Amino acid sequence: MWSDTHNGRPGGGALGRLGRLCVAACTLLAISTATPSAEAPTPLESTTPRLQDPALKQYRAFRRMHAFNEKFGQEAWLECWTELDDEGFRYNITSERGSEYVLNKVLRTLLRREQELIADGQADRAEFTPANYEFTEPGIDAAGQRYVMMKPRRKDVLLVDGRMVLTPEGNDVVRVEGKLSKNPSFWTSLVNVIRQFARLDGVRVPLTTESVAKLKFAGLSRMDVRYEYETINGRPVSFHARQIMASSLSNGR
Repeated sequence: MWSDTHNGRPGGGALGRLGRLCVAACTLLAISTATPSAEAPTPLESTTPRLQDPALKQYRAFRRMHAFNEKFGQEAWLECWTELDDEGFRYNITSERGSEYVLNKVLRTLLRREQELIADGQADRAEFTPANYEFTEPGIDAAGQRYVMMKPRRKDVLLVDGRMVLTPEGNDVVRVEGKLSKNPSFWTSLVNVIRQFARLDGVRVPLTTESVAKLKFAGLSRMDVRYEYETINGRPVSFHARQIMASSLSNGR
């Protein structure tokens, strides 16, 4: 999917065009899941004052990104420092390997588009707010997990149709999971997303994003993004917060 080569030979015609179209679809998918957003959902605010803690407004974080297509066996890895503050979003790539096509057309493009999205003031399109979602009252599923269903108010590639999984006490968000409310492209038939959160030094932040896109004629494509924070809202991350990050990232979801 992410290559204009097939069996070692340059791809052309329909294969090459399909590869480029699928790259565009997955880049939009990545943009919709990579920008950190940790605004508190309204259903919990009325019963839990703790969720009115400061939102994530500034950070410096080390980001690890991986993209992979099963059918064509194309993948790449990229690591970079990312920063967000009043001046916008910036990144500095420290290492990368794998398919040059995936690196250039997906991972590097993702970072550039994320920068543009924030510069254009569109990041709030993805926030967990009443302007973007309708929320149900908290419930408990068969596995004993507390959750809140979230229904997008519009079709948007930046919104997830699914649920928030809460802490056992029901007073914080652990995970958001579901499908994108709008497919990024005609070539994309389904996009599933899982985002893991943690509360570090009083601020809820995203730690990981996992997304799987089902693409016509190209099978499944996966995108994984992991964040390790150095500063949050202008303050160095505490030792305790670093322990939480390390434990969460090693245990996965």
